[in-house]
Amino acid sequence: MKHITFYLDFISPYACLAFEHLPEALKGLSYSVSYRPVLFAAMLKHHGQLGPAEIAPKRDWTYRQALWHAHSKGIDMKMPASHPFNPLPLLRLAAACGLPADPASINRYVCETIFRHVWQGGAEAGDEQRLAALTALLAPQQHLSADEAKAQLKKNTDEAIALKVFGVPAMEVDGKIFWGFDALPMLREYLLGNAWFEGEGWNGVSKISVGITRKA
Repeated sequence: MKHITFYLDFISPYACLAFEHLPEALKGLSYSVSYRPVLFAAMLKHHGQLGPAEIAPKRDWTYRQALWHAHSKGIDMKMPASHPFNPLPLLRLAAACGLPADPASINRYVCETIFRHVWQGGAEAGDEQRLAALTALLAPQQHLSADEAKAQLKKNTDEAIALKVFGVPAMEVDGKIFWGFDALPMLREYLLGNAWFEGEGWNGVSKISVGITRKA
């Protein structure tokens, strides 16, 4: 049975879509999953990138496409009142709900509860009263203090970057990274044992030389 490490940030609509659709996408397969909160903004900073919401035309397209995917897959999704927003309170709350046997990971219930806090209903994700209610709801599962949760989130993010994770959602299996909601069909084929993933289609791309580098 293969194990999937699912890296997520609640700010990402695609992470939400992948989380919601994962059981259907991998239906009939035997696998296990660890859900790990990470700070997407730290990945962007590490790689010198802007987020999709920081480029005006791309921002509009990102929201349209995410909502279309939700519509086409029958996933209940509505944009929060403001986006992007500061996801740190939600990520640290998630990290505080780390599993006793695996503090880096959270269970599916915690993921689902926080994703739906953000991506259903159209309210402000960072509203203080809503955050307080969410914290009260999840508090019985908390195992880490605030400082420990902050440190765990940073550790998760640093470890993901070291594994060459550059965005969310990202699913890691056997050292292979599958990035994005649209990578779920690829992930399924890998879990089914498709030989393509051992050939040049997967392994050869790192050998392609860089023809030109754009000035910063």
